[in-house]
Amino acid sequence: MVPHGEGSEEAMVVQDENRKPISSILIVIAMQTEAMPVVNKLQLKEDLDPVFPKGVPWVRYHGIYKDLHINLVRPGKDLTLGVDSVGTISASLVTYAAIQALQPDLIINAGTAGGFKVKGACISDVFLVSDVAFHDRRIPIPVFDLYGVGLRQCFSTPNLLKELNLKSGKLSTGDSLDMSPQDEASIVANDATVKDMEGAAVAYVADLFKVPAIFIKAVTDIVDGDKPTAEEFLQNLAAVTAALDLAVAQVVDFISGKCLSEL
Repeated sequence: MVPHGEGSEEAMVVQDENRKPISSILIVIAMQTEAMPVVNKLQLKEDLDPVFPKGVPWVRYHGIYKDLHINLVRPGKDLTLGVDSVGTISASLVTYAAIQALQPDLIINAGTAGGFKVKGACISDVFLVSDVAFHDRRIPIPVFDLYGVGLRQCFSTPNLLKELNLKSGKLSTGDSLDMSPQDEASIVANDATVKDMEGAAVAYVADLFKVPAIFIKAVTDIVDGDKPTAEEFLQNLAAVTAALDLAVAQVVDFISGKCLSEL
């Protein structure tokens, strides 16, 4: 997601790509409850001729919004239990398959997240993420420890951040809704303001294919607050999803007609 050395041929190609108008956006969202308001706002239609392999639960919505080809994907429901397929594995798989099938110019990973009041997060705050990392891949061996954390800088969008007056902060990703003491120590080391269950996995796949990615996270629960996380998450999910929907629409509106270097 961050260009290589400026003198390389690859860097020159990246610079050319950054000056072309953005035409195709891939939005990756984990939960149906988070996705449907965005689908409705952008007037997207569910794909009746799936681009994904037969038998997978992944869902794609698509359409034209202003001058942009929009594809929104979610991992769908677990085939055995019927719940949303949240977490890093499902996010990685559907992002990989969508990049391969749809060749987007830009990825937006949008979703809800826990926030830390010690870092200034409040319920319904929307953050444009600056950096992503994992907090539950502990490998205490030199260099492998850095691989486990998987720190990545998100695609820089200073004009977007300023225009929409969004908050900025670092995101930490793990496969559990709660937070163990070991997770907490890693999150503090990651200097995270928000935590989720997908972001760093989406960033990893986007980085593999050199597709720029931005991350929009809306706070449903205060991780270092007084209420149980699961209870607060469910209590605020509907209202916070509305804030997320509005933010995603504003971001897409801002992107329309621009090239990557103008973000």
